[in-house]
Amino acid sequence: MKFSKLGIIAILAVVGTYVRAIFFTPFDALQGPAQKILYVHAPSAWVGLYLAFGLVFITSILYLWLKDPKLDRVASSSAEVGFVFTSVVLVTGPLWAKPVWGAYWTWDARLTLTLFLWFIYAGYLILRGAIDDFEMRARFSAVIGILGALLVPFIHLSVYFFRTMHPMPVLLKPSAPSMPREMLITLVSSFLALTLLFAWLLRERYLLAVDRDAATEAGS
Repeated sequence: MKFSKLGIIAILAVVGTYVRAIFFTPFDALQGPAQKILYVHAPSAWVGLYLAFGLVFITSILYLWLKDPKLDRVASSSAEVGFVFTSVVLVTGPLWAKPVWGAYWTWDARLTLTLFLWFIYAGYLILRGAIDDFEMRARFSAVIGILGALLVPFIHLSVYFFRTMHPMPVLLKPSAPSMPREMLITLVSSFLALTLLFAWLLRERYLLAVDRDAATEAGS
């Protein structure tokens, strides 16, 4: 696989960020080493739920309006990459919860809603593989992509609406960030690094979609 400049920058940013997180960022006073999972868990949620599925939402609406195949490719590519990052969220969350809460899973409102969203986008990807007709596949996928993304605001606000063991937002909230400066720098760095990684993976997945559609047209 040939790495683009964006890919090299993204990989270096990720490596540098997690070297800092593991070796140069202090432990949390209450949670100990387990808290460092935050630097993977939170930015993966940002990328998967907010960036990736937000982009699916926007491009799906635009596709239903403009019928531009490029928009469908962006939506499908973003959904696939977002699905991977959301899977990381659902794996790292229980790994963090076990030493802190004493259980891998509690059917907490935010956890349950995130799992439900994961299943929606799993269905989205299955649907795209099950329908051969391009226009029908793109149209149905756009509707599911929009409906799935509408769940994201409820996931974000669930910690305010329900009694929950899940921590309150650290960065994505109206008030100032609530963590020490050294940890905050590492967390912001991890957000930026995984955002770059998302941009690179999205670009590569989009180019793959272009090649696949060109091969399909050539073979028909």
